[in-house]
Amino acid sequence: MTSTIPVSEARAALPAVIERVMAGDEVTLTRHGVPVAVIVAPGALVVRRADSALRVADSVREVLEQAQRSPLPDRPALNAERAEELVASVRADRSRR
Repeated sequence: MTSTIPVSEARAALPAVIERVMAGDEVTLTRHGVPVAVIVAPGALVVRRADSALRVADSVREVLEQAQRSPLPDRPALNAERAEELVASVRADRSRR
């Protein structure tokens, strides 16, 4: 269950707010009617972070699977002359620092 209370009330009733959170409630604190913080049990926070990480992992997996299905472009590989130009460019940039 989610509830909302003003910061001024939460300050006066902190023990009761903590009891509600320990019972599984989620308490949103407001200041002048604007949400400023949410108090949740540590376990709920871990679950939310894990869910977020799993969503990111799923999107990475989808991108990798799509890349596996896509053929590489039919372009010539890097030749030795171009590779030397790139190496010289990197060395020149480093020496300017």
